[in-house]
Amino acid sequence: MTDPKVKGVFCTRGGYGSAELLDHLKANRLKRPKIFCGCSDLTSVHIFLWEKLRWVTFYGPHVGGGFDAGANATNGYDPDSFMVSMTATNSGWSVPLRGETLVRGTGSGILLGGCITLLETSLGTPWELDTRGSILLLEDRGVKPYHLDRMLLHLKQAGKFKGVRGILLGDFPDCDPPAGSTVTISDVCKRFLGPLRIPAVYGAPFGHTSRPMLTLPLGVRARLQASGEGRLHILEPAVRP
Repeated sequence: MTDPKVKGVFCTRGGYGSAELLDHLKANRLKRPKIFCGCSDLTSVHIFLWEKLRWVTFYGPHVGGGFDAGANATNGYDPDSFMVSMTATNSGWSVPLRGETLVRGTGSGILLGGCITLLETSLGTPWELDTRGSILLLEDRGVKPYHLDRMLLHLKQAGKFKGVRGILLGDFPDCDPPAGSTVTISDVCKRFLGPLRIPAVYGAPFGHTSRPMLTLPLGVRARLQASGEGRLHILEPAVRP
């Protein structure tokens, strides 16, 4: 990250234990922004780079989890959003979300967030994510509906939904209800987010998903259009010439 010859970092895997890196990252040595692309546990690094340095980063595929399966493939990546995120320098663009609207409306803010488990674990740290004025991305895998309910409540009690302009939720694969329950992840999101009256779209293919994974730039202005399957408008380029 500190080598001036390195222009970008594309992560190999999701990075279990990535938060352990943060105590060793020296913000004053990371003087020149670089491309940083990854998702899942690497949410911790995205949050650090935003809170400490205001770097624009990319929530997208890994070398061994997305790129390896190929473009437009199951467990692969979406080539259109990847290319426009990495190359567009003079205008914004829009991304069809192929999800479902939970709360109708439109909201504009800075695109931030990632894996909800890692966002929650940033609370109380020197790089705790400031979500005010954001379009907040939330996704994960392998959590039970009651786990997600607990995390959403914790974030609410910590004030992390105050000032949020829109919420974009992922697919949440491998998150089936436990035996004896019929309450789904979608049910939890509807019950919890409805009263907040924040525009919200559920089921977009970013982060943990078996569909071709979107690449979304974090730290740029965006507008969430919560109607039908949803659409995300990126309002400014993520890279400079």
